[in-house]
Amino acid sequence: MNRRDALTALGASAAIAVTGCEARADGHDAGVGNESSPANNFHLYLCAFHIAKKNPAFVVEAHHYCSSVAEDVHQCVIFDSNSKNARILGVEYIISDAIYRKLPAEEKKFYHPHSYEIISGTLMAPDLDDDAEQKLLSGLVTSWGKTWHTWPDPSTALPMGEPLLMWSATRDGQISDELLADRDRKMKVSTPAKRKRRSVFGPVPQIDPPKSLESLGRQFTNEGPDVPPAKK
Repeated sequence: MNRRDALTALGASAAIAVTGCEARADGHDAGVGNESSPANNFHLYLCAFHIAKKNPAFVVEAHHYCSSVAEDVHQCVIFDSNSKNARILGVEYIISDAIYRKLPAEEKKFYHPHSYEIISGTLMAPDLDDDAEQKLLSGLVTSWGKTWHTWPDPSTALPMGEPLLMWSATRDGQISDELLADRDRKMKVSTPAKRKRRSVFGPVPQIDPPKSLESLGRQFTNEGPDVPPAKK
């Protein structure tokens, strides 16, 4: 299953499950409940953590609602929770590794890898069962994300300051046990269980955080060819 198929295979039933909205049949052309509304395309729900690229100590729980734009290109709206009154933190654009490799270095510096998040179990699709989630994420292990938070600090009453370029966790210890446990409790999930299940994707990468805003991301290794290790 390729990335586009993975994101579109959920269909209308998943859209209703994620958004809580059914298509309206009253003739209106606008609104979340209408099939023509772009909001209805955001049918995939993901939960992970975002880290400020310029400050790895700043970690935010991030709830993604995603849709497909084109082959191997997807877009997500990021919220601070999955509750009815959640705040929009920003946006993320997800592209395949093939597209990423063709970008100039000046553009690549905005993109973070998803390999650690997925293999470690910290990125999850809570509305999917284990098998569907595993199938979906297997097609996203080598994908890349470009994320800007326009509400940089969700603890403030208003979105203050310039947009903040966010990064992904890339090694153990960047997300505290307390944050993981709190997320797992709220979502009724188990990061350790998902990590164990995803061991079929290979060893969990341990990549150092970026040294500067100019640093490029790496998926599997700190040095040398950045390729998945050979399976034993």
